[in-house]
Amino acid sequence: MDHSGHGMTMDLPPFTLGRGLEWSADPFFLVACLVGLGLYGWGVVRLVRRGDTWSVGRTIAFVLGVLTVMLVMCTKLNDYGMVMFSVHMVQHMVISMLSPILILLGAPITLALRALPVAATRGNKGPRELLLMFLHSRYMRIITHPAFTIPLFIASLYALYFSPIFDFLMGSKTGHIVMMCHFLAVGLVFFWPIMGVDPGPHRPGYLMRMLELFAGMPFHAFFGIALMMASAPMVETYKNPPASLGIDALSDQSAAGGIAWAFSEIPSVLVLIALLFQWYASEKRQARRTDRAADRDGDKELEAYNAYLASLNARGR
Repeated sequence: MDHSGHGMTMDLPPFTLGRGLEWSADPFFLVACLVGLGLYGWGVVRLVRRGDTWSVGRTIAFVLGVLTVMLVMCTKLNDYGMVMFSVHMVQHMVISMLSPILILLGAPITLALRALPVAATRGNKGPRELLLMFLHSRYMRIITHPAFTIPLFIASLYALYFSPIFDFLMGSKTGHIVMMCHFLAVGLVFFWPIMGVDPGPHRPGYLMRMLELFAGMPFHAFFGIALMMASAPMVETYKNPPASLGIDALSDQSAAGGIAWAFSEIPSVLVLIALLFQWYASEKRQARRTDRAADRDGDKELEAYNAYLASLNARGR
């Protein structure tokens, strides 16, 4: 059976990294990635032309994030992923955990808000005003709340793979694209409030963000362990791999579980490092604001405290 127009998957030779990285673009993801890079580049150029600055680090992070999507969707990894559970799991982990983190570190929403022109007249709604309305809408408050994002993150593993939904989506090219878009969207929605780079309606403190991060990650590990411990293939799509691949379905499923289990640690470390840097930068900004306020008012707080100590001393006498 040829899997939904992804190429002659029945005739794929045994998987090697070199074969997996050969170019084999999915048109939808290729166009989407190029458009994303183009829009981001337009925003950066617009800022630079008017004399503003934009972080090179953010640009690099965004470009790397988009390139990781292209890596798993515009190479033969996408073809092998249709018939090998282990390769599919690499796609899933990258596009749902690594790509969103890098894209979010690029702060595309902040760039859009700075680059888009303000409406010419009060009351008119241009692209920038519509984006602000969307960011502050009730819909955004719901989908970025941990009571929504954490269950969604978990359900994208268990409810998808351990139900007929996965086999249904894998039965057509459109279904496969929808599933991969879903993985990317879930990753963006889950990590957006935690990363805290772009503005959004839900912004808890740094400690709460870390708790949100660690609330979701263990379920990836449990999911991986469940696949590794299974005594029979659990997903219909991968029960009968093509003979040309020379693989055993159960061994391939065990490898997929190992990938899911191991990969859950990588994003946790990346996000934790980013959060610690953000926390440190926030504390430095707060210290500078306090110093500036002290310079403006002659440090009235310190004077008041000293006066209070003096009054206590006088009373003691």
